[in-house]
Amino acid sequence: MTALPEDLDLKRTMIANVVMIGKPGSGHWVLVDCGIAGFSRSIQDAAEERFGSAPPKAIVLTHGHFDHVGSLEKLLEEWDVPVYAHELELPYVGGTKDYPEPDPAAGGGLMTAVSPLYPRHGLGLGGRVQPLPSDGHVPHLPDWRWIHTPGHTPGHISLFRDRDRTVIAGDAFITVKQESAWAVLTQEQEVHGPPVYFTPDWHASKISVRRLRELDPALALTGHGAPMQGEALRKGLSRLADKFDELAVPSHGRYAGDSHAPEDEPPFV
Repeated sequence: MTALPEDLDLKRTMIANVVMIGKPGSGHWVLVDCGIAGFSRSIQDAAEERFGSAPPKAIVLTHGHFDHVGSLEKLLEEWDVPVYAHELELPYVGGTKDYPEPDPAAGGGLMTAVSPLYPRHGLGLGGRVQPLPSDGHVPHLPDWRWIHTPGHTPGHISLFRDRDRTVIAGDAFITVKQESAWAVLTQEQEVHGPPVYFTPDWHASKISVRRLRELDPALALTGHGAPMQGEALRKGLSRLADKFDELAVPSHGRYAGDSHAPEDEPPFV
């Protein structure tokens, strides 16, 4: 099992992870993502055990898919705290826009086959969610910066800490084959592209993975799967970046081979 720095903790909410950033007992911490619905009490209990009664200073969303914001509304009933996301993600978490339909024809396992059952509608939080600062800094986390890593969603972000090269990658890349129910159950570890059933822009996703590879992360916490570090992470992420079309992009389905921009024009904001 990968040992995490003292100020990082990862909690699994059935199929998706949330991350707590802050030293235990400090009362100064930030929650990244909110997992699936029904886990608000579990997240609060874990936070109280780690930080006491202090609510987070903020909640930061890597993106607004159902398995990353499912417990957000319930948490906000208890915590009156700011929520931040990329400006391109605001229509989805604000409720004015729905995500594209999932792609059950992409193949890859049971999780893909049942993807039409997953919620894709906007969350409806309106002005409760604020845009992240445009200069890349993360509110209440001076050691971290956010990086736009679109593809899985238009406003997907990752967080990076330069001093120890830790990345919180959301679903830009993950460390389990999320399409496979067996892999999700056993948490068999591998560096893997974003979940195929909910990724509509593979060109942007490839550029995002290559951008994260260039950071040479030493430790990765992802939206699905266990933390990964060291040589296994470096080799796995390098292989994924170099062979992205072969390893990550589905050969058939609604978004297979989708491309929205030339290779030399990254769609970053």
